[in-house]
Amino acid sequence: MPNQPAPNLLSWASDIDRGAIEQAARAARLPFVAGHVALMPDAHVGIGATVGSVIPTEGAIIPAAVGVDIGCGMVATRTTLTAADLPDTLDALMPLVEKRIPAGVGKGHDDRAVDRALDDLGLPHTDLTSKQEKTVSLQFGTLGSGNHFAEVCLDENDQVWTVLHSGSRGIGNQLATRHIAEAKRLMRRHFIGLEDPDLAYLAQGIPEFTAYIEDMLWSQRYAMASRARMDKVLTDALFRVVGQGSRVRTVNCHHNFTQQEKHRGKNLWITRKGAIKADTGDEGVIPGSMGTRSYIVRGLGNASSYHSCSHGAGRRMSRSRAKQELSVESLTEAMRGRTWNADRAAALVDEHPEAYKDVDRVMEDQKDLVEIRHTLHQVFNYKG
Repeated sequence: MPNQPAPNLLSWASDIDRGAIEQAARAARLPFVAGHVALMPDAHVGIGATVGSVIPTEGAIIPAAVGVDIGCGMVATRTTLTAADLPDTLDALMPLVEKRIPAGVGKGHDDRAVDRALDDLGLPHTDLTSKQEKTVSLQFGTLGSGNHFAEVCLDENDQVWTVLHSGSRGIGNQLATRHIAEAKRLMRRHFIGLEDPDLAYLAQGIPEFTAYIEDMLWSQRYAMASRARMDKVLTDALFRVVGQGSRVRTVNCHHNFTQQEKHRGKNLWITRKGAIKADTGDEGVIPGSMGTRSYIVRGLGNASSYHSCSHGAGRRMSRSRAKQELSVESLTEAMRGRTWNADRAAALVDEHPEAYKDVDRVMEDQKDLVEIRHTLHQVFNYKG
């Protein structure tokens, strides 16, 4: 159940840093915030707006609250395979996934087939440079870096699932950065002072607002379609290794996005920065960290959270602190029994399970937001 750590702020987090509460309170004090800001149980400090926050606004949007990875989210597919169908190890899957789902900063591919997959999306209305248009094509269906990943998991019934986390890649970042800078420029032009410059906003009705909405919605479509493509590539590779298998159903959801919704009789912009839409019956994917559990959930439609829930476990250590305090040896131990990028362990220490909150505690905190449908345990992890 939520508590109220500051005026106009509701929090579902039993484990939260004071800095995250103070940051969320700054957003909650903006004059166009139409109701309380909701903090999910995975909430932690972000840029401008708190990661794991839901911000209802009327007549304005904060581009940095959506963030630079517009449309980032999760996709999970249940397959017909069971644990008994899998080989003793999934070592043979790793090179297939590495080849077919490029990962890393700026990484792309030369698969010309993506052009057909992009036809229905088109390009954003914004003028793009030839380099940006190339990025749109080359990075579609690629994983990215940081906490993005592709996994094979088993649920509580030993059914096999694939799970993948990714967003709008370089083009989403570039478009978001452009609009964040434009919002800051408008604040300076109109002498609007803010507690945090990253809370710069765009007022509804001005051309800059319309331009952002169009680019933002396009980036969300790009991210969702890119995840769908990678999900197909991942499951196809798994079926090739196993020698059989088909898909049963898929859940594909954003957790960095904004959209108009009706709450308490008002049409509002609901910005979810690291949060999933969890209206009654909505399905979502909540990943833990490397070496822990993930969850397939169904929303309960809690009005106080604006029909939202957490997007993951949430960081409790910065990447730099994790690299200083955690070890390759303990990460290797945490990943025992799984096929993973063990040869890159030193580069993945900042993704150590101990760098994140306890996902089981996160799930306990949000029992009034979602119900757990499936609990997933990794057997294969490919990290960006």
